[in-house]
Amino acid sequence: MGAGNSKKSALRATHDDHENAINCMVLSEDSSLLVTGSDDKTARMWCTQTEDMQCLGVFKGHKGYVSCVAINDTFVLTGSEDCTVRKWDMTTCDCVFVYEGHEKKISRIICTGEFVFSSSLDKTVKAWFFDLPDLMTGTDACIKTFTGHTKGVTPIIFIPGTDFSESKIHPDDVLLTGSHDRTARSWSFDTGDCLKIFKGHTDAITCMVTDVSGNFLYTGSNDGTIRSWDTRTGKVIKVLEGHTNGVMCMAVVNRLLYSGSRDGTARCWVREMGDSTRTYKSKFKESIVCLKFFGGYLFTGSSDTTAAVYDSKSGARLKVYEGHTGTISCLTVIDTRLITGSSDNTLRVWDVDEFFNKTEGDEDADEGEEEDEEEDKRERNLEELDKRLDSYIDDDPDMASSPAEIRRKDVDLDSIEDQLG
Repeated sequence: MGAGNSKKSALRATHDDHENAINCMVLSEDSSLLVTGSDDKTARMWCTQTEDMQCLGVFKGHKGYVSCVAINDTFVLTGSEDCTVRKWDMTTCDCVFVYEGHEKKISRIICTGEFVFSSSLDKTVKAWFFDLPDLMTGTDACIKTFTGHTKGVTPIIFIPGTDFSESKIHPDDVLLTGSHDRTARSWSFDTGDCLKIFKGHTDAITCMVTDVSGNFLYTGSNDGTIRSWDTRTGKVIKVLEGHTNGVMCMAVVNRLLYSGSRDGTARCWVREMGDSTRTYKSKFKESIVCLKFFGGYLFTGSSDTTAAVYDSKSGARLKVYEGHTGTISCLTVIDTRLITGSSDNTLRVWDVDEFFNKTEGDEDADEGEEEDEEEDKRERNLEELDKRLDSYIDDDPDMASSPAEIRRKDVDLDSIEDQLG
């Protein structure tokens, strides 16, 4: 029986400790701890080392809902509707510092280890010291305020420079920001100056990702498109079209880009080509709010209250996880567990080991099938290449060097197809 038809319940545990909607979650670097933020104005810390997870502590003190969370070392950072960022000690759950200065809700926070960056609906991004001297106040901790956007700022990305001088702030450290004003911007962390403005979207920028090098920026927008940019020049490289509604989430995985949209689908794109190669359709065709690529599978959370897992290569929906009664706002995968947070106030733990705990015989069979598919694909490619070469030579016999050029292009195509499987 296929995974999609399995009647076995995948639900391991339901945690209803939060008293209101769960908005966000973050894993520690070693995946041993999970922190969730909620509309109940608290964040909670969970131990992922136990099978069904256990709440280890509650961070209480915000006067508005918690909109974003981050972890650094033995501290938790939370951003809130109350316009503040708070720093918490994991061991005691005490608030050790309150960063004050924003005038509207905190949208996102990231931490580099030495610095904290926060974006806000007040149109600014602020940089703060992470390690704070005694007697420093919440406003004193602010190093720089980046101003220039004309509407609220949501996604932010920090790209560390390559100048490893003794200075904490390197001359080529770059901050990337995306805004409801339809633009993205790059900033010098050293000077605070705006370096480039990325213009082209016709609606708010909702999400951003970069490649590993930080040379290429991908922006998703409510206009339904994704744009790729050269971060050094600010020039648009490609416009990725295919979604029919706003893009809500993205992830870069090697040469591929995954996106989720309000149109009820997720898509896989070849980044260099800008082509959409796979479409993953949600069961009830409602918004894909969050996604995670893990172990060759794509996991999604939707406003239709379900999570789903897809074969990333074929696009086939393998299983739907039903049980939440509200939008799934955040998810992650740890080993053989899918963790989902929802607006129904609950955190759920699902068993996904059927996709990862294969027997040796199953693995051998899979390898054999993949080899057969690869051989068939190569044969088809060679046949197509021969046809193209014959046609090309018949059309223009004087162009003796061109077939080699065509073959080189096909080699590049093969490498992309190999990755897609």
